[in-house]
Amino acid sequence: MSNRHLEITAVSSPLRAAFAISRGAKTEAVTLRVRLQQDGATGWGECVPYARYGETVESVTAAIEAMRGAIEEGLTRVELQERMPAGAARCALDCALWDLEAKTSGTPVWQLAGLPEPKPVETAVTVTLDTPEAMAEAAKTTQGRLLKLKLGGAEDLKRIEAVHLARPDARLIVDANEGLLPADFPAISKAAAGLGVVLIEQPFPASDDEALVRRPAPVAICADESAHTSSDIQDLARRYDAVNVKLDKTGGLTEALAMVHAARASGMGVMIGCMVAGSISMAPAVLLAGLCDAADLDGPLWLKEDVANGLTYRDGWVEPPTGALWG
Repeated sequence: MSNRHLEITAVSSPLRAAFAISRGAKTEAVTLRVRLQQDGATGWGECVPYARYGETVESVTAAIEAMRGAIEEGLTRVELQERMPAGAARCALDCALWDLEAKTSGTPVWQLAGLPEPKPVETAVTVTLDTPEAMAEAAKTTQGRLLKLKLGGAEDLKRIEAVHLARPDARLIVDANEGLLPADFPAISKAAAGLGVVLIEQPFPASDDEALVRRPAPVAICADESAHTSSDIQDLARRYDAVNVKLDKTGGLTEALAMVHAARASGMGVMIGCMVAGSISMAPAVLLAGLCDAADLDGPLWLKEDVANGLTYRDGWVEPPTGALWG
């Protein structure tokens, strides 16, 4: 009989500024935090219930709660993959189980998972959707040299041009969150490379991206909302050059690892991404970044207040998590 104990806490974290994308804006990060205690050790996991995928705080809490008996009786990570679908609820539990295993075994997660030894990771830092002039001003004070621009409107090309003029030193990822106008895409994709753009992320809705099979290709195109788990990769490789792997969608580190390996086997580039959340959510992804081409892990920079022992960011780079935080 396991002596494992599960706690679930809803957390609302005010943001330093509004985070605006094509689907709307928010001023707080709402997460669910899972704490697993066993034999004097504590494992942490966190997830972001995401409305885009039909998730709410209530539905994700209920899904985690439904697993309480099995988790407290000693359910393993492998068994968890079979018992729960991909999504935020499984992410929190999976990551907490990884952390708990590291704490009880004395072996860090990166070694348990066969990952490269952690080192500082360059991360994209987001400039949220606004007027071209406002985005240019924001870019001037945004740390690092890899900026992620949120797009979604008739002035998208002007937004890219304005930011490139303000920050000619920066490489740009442009992310439409499914909101790019089809009529504007040819001009943006043709001009992108000359404006410092290294990646175009999810230009069209996931249900309407078949046109990308015949896309122009001056800049690589990355799947986000179209991508969820490793089972998607073979189909995605027909339309996209790269995939954005997010633990909240894969259902945790276990499936995220499988997705990265599947993408590599299919010849796709890989970016490790995140929702807007704090360091507990980000820590597993920072470790996984060692297998990826790019990282977009700036979530904690948006919070007014992060957890104790949170990740350290310096000029667009993030340090690996310490054992006091996760893993």
